[in-house]
Amino acid sequence: MKNQKIGFVGLGRMGGNMARCLNDKGYKVTALYDINENVATELAQEIDATAYQTLAEVTAHADIILTVVTNDAAMDAIFFGEDNLLTGAEGRTFINCATLTPALHGKLEANAAQVGAKCLEACMASSIPQARKGELFLMVGGDEAEFKANKTLLDDLSKALHYVGPAGKASEVKALVNMVMNINTAALAEGLGIGDALGLDLKMLCDIFSQTGANSRVLETDAEDMILRDHDCYFSAAHAAKDSGIALGLAANAGINAPLAQATFEQYTKLTEMGKGELDKSGIAELTFKGRI
Repeated sequence: MKNQKIGFVGLGRMGGNMARCLNDKGYKVTALYDINENVATELAQEIDATAYQTLAEVTAHADIILTVVTNDAAMDAIFFGEDNLLTGAEGRTFINCATLTPALHGKLEANAAQVGAKCLEACMASSIPQARKGELFLMVGGDEAEFKANKTLLDDLSKALHYVGPAGKASEVKALVNMVMNINTAALAEGLGIGDALGLDLKMLCDIFSQTGANSRVLETDAEDMILRDHDCYFSAAHAAKDSGIALGLAANAGINAPLAQATFEQYTKLTEMGKGELDKSGIAELTFKGRI
C-alpha cells in the first residue's frame, strides 16, 4: 500500500500525529487539509507534503483520504458542503476516524458509492501518544472486503484492530466504549472528591482502589491528574459530553434506560457550558472536589 498517495483532513491532536506516523513508516503522505491553514502548512513542511486550500484538491491528489474531524456537523461539511471531498472521488477510499452518529456513516458510504468511491469507519479508542506511535485501538466498520483491502495501512496505525460489522456498527461500539469510560471517570472523580473532603490520604486511597473492585483503567490514567489538577487535554470534556450523548441516543432508540450515562452526560455538559470543555476528561474532578469551582 505504500505506493498509494495518502491524504489527511483534520490535523489536530490525533490527525496530525497519525500523518506523522504514516510518514515515518514510509507511506506517501501527499495531501493535507485543515480548517486552520497554518496547521496544515506547518505539518506539510515537516513531512514534505502539500497543504491544500480546498477539499476537492485533497481528493485530486490522494488515493486514500483519512478524515479526523470533531463531530457530525464537521463531517457533513467536508463531504456535502459546496467544496467537498466527494468531488472527483471515483476510485478513492475514505477512512473516517471521528466518533460520529452511526447513521452518518451509513449516509457517507451510500453517497461515496454513488460517485464510485469507498468508505470505511475506523473509530479510535486511544489518545495522542498512541496516534504518534501507530498504537491505536481501532474499531472498523463498513464493507468487509474493503476492510481487508486496507488492513495493511490500518495495522500500521494500530496495535489492536477489530472489524465489527457494516457501516455504523463501529460507531455504536465506540459510543459504548466512551460511555463506560466516561462513567468510570465520573465515578473516580466522585470517589476522590469525597475522599479529599474526608481528609483521607488520596495516594493511599488510590492504592486501595487499585487492589479492589474500584480498580479501572481510568484509575491508572486520570487519578493523579485529578489530584494535581493537571488537565492537559488528551480527550476533552466536550468530546466526552458528545460521545455520552451519542450513546444516550442509541439507548433511547433501543428502549433502554441509562441513568448513569445520563448523569455523566449532564456533568460533562455542565463543565463544557462553564467554558471548560477543552479540559481533559479528568477535569470532571473540578466539579467534585470541594472548593474548586
